[in-house]
Amino acid sequence: MNRNKYFDYIEEKLNTLSTRIETKGKMNLFDIHNHSENFYVHFFNLVYGYELVNLNIKHQNVEAIDLIDDKNKILIQVSATSTKQKIESALSKDIMKKYNGYTFKFISISKHASDLRQKNYANPYQINFTPAQDIYDKVKILNEIRIKNIDEIKAIYEYIKKELGEDVDIVKLDSNLATIINILSEEQWDEANQTNIENIFEIERKITFNELKNARDTIKEYCVYYRKVDEKYTEFDNRGVNKSNSVLASIKREYLKFKDKDADSIFLSVIDSVKNKVLNSSNFEQIPIDELELCVDILVVDAFVRCKIFENPEEYNYATS
Repeated sequence: MNRNKYFDYIEEKLNTLSTRIETKGKMNLFDIHNHSENFYVHFFNLVYGYELVNLNIKHQNVEAIDLIDDKNKILIQVSATSTKQKIESALSKDIMKKYNGYTFKFISISKHASDLRQKNYANPYQINFTPAQDIYDKVKILNEIRIKNIDEIKAIYEYIKKELGEDVDIVKLDSNLATIINILSEEQWDEANQTNIENIFEIERKITFNELKNARDTIKEYCVYYRKVDEKYTEFDNRGVNKSNSVLASIKREYLKFKDKDADSIFLSVIDSVKNKVLNSSNFEQIPIDELELCVDILVVDAFVRCKIFENPEEYNYATS
C-alpha cells in the first residue's frame, strides 16, 4: 500500500468519527466523547510526538482539561462543542492557575474550526495559547499528517485501523444492497421518473450550493461507493427490470416530502424515511441495523450524486466517472 492509500484510509476514518459525533451516532454522546478522549491520547502522541495521558483517569471530570503531557507541558480539551464561549470558559477555570508555563490546545472533534483560529480570546490566567496554532480540527490534523514520511503515515494508519475498525465487508455490502434495492424498487413509478444515469459530478460544489454542512462528511464518505451501487443497478437492469429507476424515484419521493426543512434536516429525514420504508416492508430480510443503515446511507448519497435529490448549480460541469 502506498502513502496515498494510507492517507486516504486515515481521512476516511476521521470523517466517519466526525460524522458519528456530529449526528450523535449510534451510541450515547457521552460514550462517544469518552472514546474520543482516549482515541486522541494515542493519536496525538503518534502525530505530534507528545506524551499525553487522559487526565480523567487520575481525576474524574476535571474541568477544562481532558489530556495532559507534563513533560512537554501541554493541556488539551477535546470537545464536540466548537465555540468561542467553550474555549473562553476553559481558559477561565481556576484550575489553569496550577499550570503556569503550560500550553493549552483545543480539539474540535466534530466541526471545522477555521473561524475559531481567527478570533481573540479572554485569557485571564495568561496560559500559553495561540489560537492559530493551538486550535485543531480534522482538516488541520490531516494537513499535518499529509506531509509526514511514509513510515510515520503507516504507523498512524495502523493505529486508526486497529482503533476505528476494519474496512467495509464488500461481500456483505453487496448482498445487503441487493436486498434493499429489491425492496425499494417494488414501488410503482411512471415514465416521468425515468432519467439517464449521469457521471459523477463535482460533488463538493453541489454540497456547497445546497448549504449542506452536517451532511457534508456523510456524502463525501459514501460517494466512493457509487461504482458498487452502479454495478448492482446494472446487474438488475440487464435482467430487464429497471431497479435503478424505481429505487431512485422512491428516494426522490421521500425527498420531496421534506422540502420545507433546512438542507441538513432534509438529508437526515430522507435517510430515516427510506430506512423506515425498508424496515416496514413485508419482504424485509433481517440484517443488523448498522448494516441496514450503512446501505441506506450509501443509496441516499448515490441519489444525491446522480442528481435525483437536492438542487444542482447552474452550468454544472460533470466529472469523468
